[in-house]
Amino acid sequence: MATSPDRALNDVRFLTVAEVAAMMRVSKMTVYRLVHNGELPAVRVGRSFRVPEQAVSDYLRDSFVETA
Repeated sequence: MATSPDRALNDVRFLTVAEVAAMMRVSKMTVYRLVHNGELPAVRVGRSFRVPEQAVSDYLRDSFVETA
């Protein structure tokens, strides 16, 4: 049985900008900058943004830097 696009969206957990900022321990303005620069994908809902939780995880994983 194929998964419909609607069913896939039901599995996505969306976070507010404030939740993303708390998760990443940065300011909300930093999250807004990441969204507006296209570095962090988001969906606009009315006047606010929602960020898929997986996108935050992917961003943090890809931004990880090894130190000596």
